[in-house]
Amino acid sequence: MPDHAGSPAIAIGCMRLSTAPDRDDERSIGVLHAALAAGVTLLDTADVYCHGESDVGHNERLIARALASYGGPPGTVRVATKGGLTRPHGQWIPDGRARTLTLACEASLRALSLDRIPLYQLHAPDPRVALATSVRALHSLQRGGLIGAIGLCNVTVGQIEEARAIAEIASVQVEVHLWNDSAILGGVLDYCSRHGIQLLAHRPLGGPERRRRIQTDTVLADLANSRGATPFEIALASVAHLSPLVVPLPGPTRPETAASSARLRAIALTDDDRSRLAAVFPLYRAMSLPSHATVSVPAAGAAGEAVIVMGLPAAGKSTVSESLAADGYTRLNRDETGGSLRALLDVFDRVVASGQRRVVLDNTYVSRKSRGAVLQAAARHGLPVRCVWLTTGIDDAQVNAASRLVSRYGRLLDSADLREAGRHDPAAFGPAVQFRYQRELEPPDLSEGFSRVDVVAFERRAEASSLNRAVIVWCDGILVHSRSGVRMPLSAADAVVDAGRGAILRRYYESGWKILGLSWLPEIAAQSMSAADAAALFDALREQLGVPIEVEYCPHAAGPPACWCRKPLPGLGVVFIRRHGLDPAHSIYVGSGSQDPGFARKLGLRYRDAEEFFGAPESGSTG
Repeated sequence: MPDHAGSPAIAIGCMRLSTAPDRDDERSIGVLHAALAAGVTLLDTADVYCHGESDVGHNERLIARALASYGGPPGTVRVATKGGLTRPHGQWIPDGRARTLTLACEASLRALSLDRIPLYQLHAPDPRVALATSVRALHSLQRGGLIGAIGLCNVTVGQIEEARAIAEIASVQVEVHLWNDSAILGGVLDYCSRHGIQLLAHRPLGGPERRRRIQTDTVLADLANSRGATPFEIALASVAHLSPLVVPLPGPTRPETAASSARLRAIALTDDDRSRLAAVFPLYRAMSLPSHATVSVPAAGAAGEAVIVMGLPAAGKSTVSESLAADGYTRLNRDETGGSLRALLDVFDRVVASGQRRVVLDNTYVSRKSRGAVLQAAARHGLPVRCVWLTTGIDDAQVNAASRLVSRYGRLLDSADLREAGRHDPAAFGPAVQFRYQRELEPPDLSEGFSRVDVVAFERRAEASSLNRAVIVWCDGILVHSRSGVRMPLSAADAVVDAGRGAILRRYYESGWKILGLSWLPEIAAQSMSAADAAALFDALREQLGVPIEVEYCPHAAGPPACWCRKPLPGLGVVFIRRHGLDPAHSIYVGSGSQDPGFARKLGLRYRDAEEFFGAPESGSTG
């Protein structure tokens, strides 16, 4: 957001004046006055810059006091604040609901003593609320005259585009410093530059942990000495000079550092300076690499390409990569080479430099940032990059993940086993991993610089040996319930079994169908039931039904899923399918809950509602 004269704003972030344990309001007002006297024209704050939920609005009230007591000309300073985070018990929790944002904005207006907030920003997308809902709420505040411009913080290119379809976005705030190249590799800087969106760079000095590195870096010291500046001013100027639209937000806590923060616009960088910075710092290294968009698409038979195979964990990337490897591509995978994705690029450089010009990389690459690093590395070698995107949905990826565990270990692993196995086996991970990657997914686009994007849908192939049929029944409340009225009987003596339903299951059994049961017993985790009690319960179930039903159950507690065996996760269904060589398309799953149709669908089973299956005249059909 430029200042009134149209030149780039000079800004500071004010968070540390209110979040520091030893904060002092009078000292902080002195810092703000020093910043204003030095020429700062934008103050960045937020309602949650405070010590906790009882202290919300502290930083905004502090700024209001500083502006009221400052003797400078009126109207030369703008305030940018944020809503969309809350501070319960001192935590930082997103809340992007429309009503929450409206109330937060109204509270910020009161705290800042303003009739209209010049720039109001969504502090962070709330994963529980559609981004469109939050942006519409900000747009409504703008139409109502409560805010001037709308900003977004901590967002991706895809999220910016989604928001711009609803309202004009004036600014985007992300972390940028000499050691952080995410804004470049993720495409945010390029996108903002092309669309005239101000980029507010928070933590432009890298935070307190980078302070000593800035003080001792020889390149920064040399550049500082040649200009009569400090290394910190050079570091700030390096961020500001990425683009005229980039505005660093240093967070001074002393009057002298506040004055220093305003001097960055007077520092010029030459091409030689940028080259020296690129030799040391990731930010400028990414800026200095050849543009991947300029790499031409090779003609048929041309000398090579890099291929990114991307998708959720267990999406089927290995199968595609093995096919390419069979065609002569060198396969690189972090799970095999070890280390980080960045370290994998060092291997990529060595492989390509050795003359191997066809390479396939098959990690998840769900973000533009992770893909951007590959695109930039390939551009160094003049290689085009093709993206193969496996659009495998999370349902199929869950089945794949559970199937790999059963294949490798002969069983599903609980959370403790997964943690242990995951140290050496990349296929051993919990369901939360896939949920996280699904949330972080940024679909690939040609605009990133790909020569081509091949979209590959998932197709599950039935195993030739999978010919058996089964009726799989959710036991809880369908075949057995508690005499005493608890969720599930805790012992065989408390079990009430519907023997009439056993007669229907026997007809299937006598026609060659497997009869299988599933259950959830969190009482075992709560220690109100033992594994021996469960075994006795299901023995009684078999006896009273008169059917040799085989039962598998999840013994884990409720809460965020940490195991693969709790419905709607497909683990126990996978166990049955593999153990008995079932053909899912010709097997039946019987349930009654809201999760049951989806559970059957992801496993490829035919779904039947329990009341229909056991109650309708045709329910005994075994065809």
